[in-house]
Amino acid sequence: MKRLLAVMGAMLIATAVSAQGGAQYTELNPRMPLVADDDGKIEVVEFFWYGCPHCFDLEPRVEQWKKTLPPGAVFRPYPAVFNPQWAHDASIFFTFEALGVLDRLHRPFFDAIHVEHLRTDDPRALDAWVQKQGIDPKKFEATRKSFSVQAKTRRAAQLTAAYKIDGTPAFAVAGRYTVSVEQGRNFEGMLRSVSSLVDMIQKGK
Repeated sequence: MKRLLAVMGAMLIATAVSAQGGAQYTELNPRMPLVADDDGKIEVVEFFWYGCPHCFDLEPRVEQWKKTLPPGAVFRPYPAVFNPQWAHDASIFFTFEALGVLDRLHRPFFDAIHVEHLRTDDPRALDAWVQKQGIDPKKFEATRKSFSVQAKTRRAAQLTAAYKIDGTPAFAVAGRYTVSVEQGRNFEGMLRSVSSLVDMIQKGK
């Protein structure tokens, strides 16, 4: 009974922390490494998967919402990795990044998968899509298999585990907090929680 009461007490404390200021979140302890150099800004990361229908549905909202972040915050999409298929798709993200076309192709690639039914595990189909975007498929594949892209893909798997991400979409703020759809109850609630965390950090709370 004493053990049960202790566990229940710990759960109540965790719930109180996660609901502070109206934002539903999980606090990470210890603080996790940032995805990239933040240049002193508050890093806001969206863990996603190109094949995730919820991430696809969220993307238009994120495109608008990220414009509301204050100058002291920086937003970054970041691929979650749970298995070989997710690792493969993460390597495509990092290839876009390496080739300098991520901003141009991030949303169209989502559309290709969920609207045009592109299968990313079909090399011929992927090559054809890449070529339509004005990129040499051989250069694309060589970049995807490069040491730097594969290293970033492995790191993505490590950070997915370190941040305790168990589904997508999910957000991380400053390496200190994470917010899931379940905690936000819906997309809008999730984004409000992330905005509240950014505001809380800026105010030094």
